[in-house]
Amino acid sequence: MGHTAVAVWDHKAAIEITKDWNGIDQVVLRNPHGASVKISLHGGQVTSWRNEHGEELLFTSSKASFKPPKAIRGGIPVCFPQFGNCASLEQHGFAKNKIWTVDENPPPLHPNDSHGKSFVDLLLKSTEEELKCWPYSFEFRLRVSLAADGDLSLISRVRNINGKPFSFSFAYHTYLLVSDISEVRIEGLETLDYLDNLRQKERFTEQGDAVTFESEVDRVYLHCPNVIAVLDHERKRTYMIRKEGLPDVVVWNPWEKKSKSMVDFGDEEYKQMLCVDGAVMEKPITLKRGEEWTGRLELSVVPSSFCIEHFETQRKSLRCGSNVQL
Repeated sequence: MGHTAVAVWDHKAAIEITKDWNGIDQVVLRNPHGASVKISLHGGQVTSWRNEHGEELLFTSSKASFKPPKAIRGGIPVCFPQFGNCASLEQHGFAKNKIWTVDENPPPLHPNDSHGKSFVDLLLKSTEEELKCWPYSFEFRLRVSLAADGDLSLISRVRNINGKPFSFSFAYHTYLLVSDISEVRIEGLETLDYLDNLRQKERFTEQGDAVTFESEVDRVYLHCPNVIAVLDHERKRTYMIRKEGLPDVVVWNPWEKKSKSMVDFGDEEYKQMLCVDGAVMEKPITLKRGEEWTGRLELSVVPSSFCIEHFETQRKSLRCGSNVQL
């Protein structure tokens, strides 16, 4: 009786380091079915996430600059040690404008989680330059992985190496590519309180059964569930956003007027994008010497017809206190 050979997935063979058109190193991850992810070492930023059919799932502006020190408009910028514009730091912090390094010998994946998955660990550590504007010693490890089913996950670990305590806010500033912002709705944020950045951070309660878009939106939703759904009616698909260690969700679309004021954003591109960010905003994280914080985000895409029932099941399980497993 014959034996069927079983191919062993080599995650290292699925990783390629290339250069973008500005000569900046980028890491390309692939899975056995043809899905791919690109991560620029400029900012440790995911710039592309394609499914097995080669369809792009993240938005990047046609006017985005990929040349340091300008941040890349699109993909998934890592916002650390702050999200927003406050204190003496640049908007959304400095991590998105630094060159990260690849860890050549990262900790392995758990055996039960390794089948068909490719991943890379990127590192950012405090240097003399960072210490001048933010005088704290830290190590930031970002693991980006692409699963066999095409799911994209990001795990951030921030550690206070040996210095005085520090506090930070954080966000995965996720630019989702959508067909038409007017046909998109977010489920999972109903009845929640939010801070409206267009109204001096005044606090409101979400009244609709879903978040929809007819004008500029810039909000921070508080104490959110760990599963959020973004439904794109025209494409009949839904982005499922699962998160851990990220209690808040930022929702942003610049709409027409603000789009025209941004030099790295097309005048009409607001129609094809939506930012839905897993974040830590209301209550910053404080780390004492030797302490570490972990924030996880997982993105997947499912057909909208399938999603509603599946989404409600997950919502009910979350209300019962179960945790999301990434």
